[in-house]
Amino acid sequence: MRGLEVFRDGSKATCLICHSVSSLSDRDQGLLGPLLDGVADNYSPEELRQRIIDARVVSPETIMPPYFSTEGLFRVAEEWRSKTIYDAQDVEDVVAYLMTLRSEP
Repeated sequence: MRGLEVFRDGSKATCLICHSVSSLSDRDQGLLGPLLDGVADNYSPEELRQRIIDARVVSPETIMPPYFSTEGLFRVAEEWRSKTIYDAQDVEDVVAYLMTLRSEP
């Protein structure tokens, strides 16, 4: 699944720096953000998409970076200004992957 590849992609900004998923065998998963097990039970695709695009809209004090927004950023290196971490397809692919993360019945 491409969404899992993007989710794990350290060349862009792996989600596993801050989050963890119990079913993944990746070492050194993050503890800063919430565990994502069952995230699809609690959020709609639209809600997850907004959090990926720019979580500051939902939670202004979040430490989660905006993955598809360049608004309101500061101290960004010249080479990265006006560039997003993910493109639109990456966002959709990660949302699709996150929607597979449901609690076991």
